Amino acid sequence: MHISDGILSGPVIAATGVLAAGAVAVGLARCDYDRVPRVGVLSAVFFVASLIHVPIGPSSAHLMLTGLIGCLLGWAAMPALACALLLQAVLFGYGGLTALGANVLVMGVPAVACRALFGRHIRAAVPGRRVFAMAFAAGVTGIVLGCAVLAAVLYASGGQFVVFIGAITAAHGLVAAIEGFVTAAALGFVHKVRPQWLGGFDSGGGRLGVTT
Repeated sequence: MHISDGILSGPVIAATGVLAAGAVAVGLARCDYDRVPRVGVLSAVFFVASLIHVPIGPSSAHLMLTGLIGCLLGWAAMPALACALLLQAVLFGYGGLTALGANVLVMGVPAVACRALFGRHIRAAVPGRRVFAMAFAAGVTGIVLGCAVLAAVLYASGGQFVVFIGAITAAHGLVAAIEGFVTAAALGFVHKVRPQWLGGFDSGGGRLGVTT
């Protein structure tokens, strides 16, 4: 689902860049030094998982794990995803530097949304099928929302991308199902051993770089 350079129009590049920078700043503000290792580990998980992809027109199909990352990091998913996407663009040419802001939004917005929709509910649920069902829904929702944000970004750059939007959405149907199972298994385990990790970084935490 990486958008490459040369796809987006200038105004869309500028707008998504500004929005992504603001979202990353919010994520950094909600992450203190004690939580940086978790952010780094999940950023690495996303980096590796999304390296295996199938090209589809101007984008690609691959696991994103945005539901998982969002439920565990909340807004801190934004800087985690931004770092991974930047390294992928520089080291492997996945995505593009001019499209970095758009890619951060395509994968970061669903992550934050999944935290808001499922994070606290999963944490409060009794272990069992309910946790599995909600975590599965978080994984599927992450992919569906990612496709929606991607479609909006492409459409804003020109109506000629309508045909690609349909192809990308269809191709991610199977990816959504796979991601749902992966997210359910991972969050089910986290719910048993570290339930306090669910719900993101909404409580506590200071701004990076500020000491008292």
